[in-house]
Amino acid sequence: MPLVSVVMPVYNSAVTLGAAVRSVLTQTHSDLELLVTDDQSSDGSMDLLEEFARQDERVRPEAAPERGGAGRARNLAMERANGDYIAFLDSDDMWLPEKLERQLAFAATARAPLTFTAYYKMDADHVGESSDFEPNGRIVPVQERVDYRAMLLQDHIGALTAMYDRTVLGTRLMPEMPKRQDYALWLSIMRDGFDAAGLPEPLAVYRAQRPGSLSSNKLSLIPYNWALYREHEQLSVPRSTRALAGAAWHSLRKRRI
Repeated sequence: MPLVSVVMPVYNSAVTLGAAVRSVLTQTHSDLELLVTDDQSSDGSMDLLEEFARQDERVRPEAAPERGGAGRARNLAMERANGDYIAFLDSDDMWLPEKLERQLAFAATARAPLTFTAYYKMDADHVGESSDFEPNGRIVPVQERVDYRAMLLQDHIGALTAMYDRTVLGTRLMPEMPKRQDYALWLSIMRDGFDAAGLPEPLAVYRAQRPGSLSSNKLSLIPYNWALYREHEQLSVPRSTRALAGAAWHSLRKRRI
């Protein structure tokens, strides 16, 4: 049974953190470690994490030495990883109980070191447990196979579903950008010649941000995507423009779900 290192960044997430952590600890694949980096929370998130750690030795929280953002928090967690696989979950999202078991079985035959799944989308004010979640028909689907060229046109991978094979790729850290760090990581893996494989079964639950919030305003991501294409991927202006148009279309499509 492979050991899975689950990476979770936390910042002032006390309201949703318990449900996220429990959705990991109740996985049917139990051989895992939950590596949590608290990014200097002020709402008691770290106290809650320490209580989970006292109850279950698989929970391994650490406080970041200073505020560094989600990318840096994830990297600090990955640097402590012991697992054969690295999986990602944010502190306001959840997994369904068979997520890891189903995805590991899929990864064993997918011939791709990076895998991802479909997921459910629910309103942000729903704070229930994954065991209480009633499928609502709002499913974000996946492509069965994605290569670097397709990924440039749109980010096909929901970070809450992504998992990569550390025995093949080694430890791959995220570039410490203000936003879009996860997208940059997937692109860097694919740029090295690896495809990503998508499992069409929805196995995670994403809490959509409230309308009007910064993260719900897709226009706010345009400069970050542009910087990603031009600086991180070093694309030409025409290729960056085409990629930006594709990303905008994909965001609008997901908002309709």
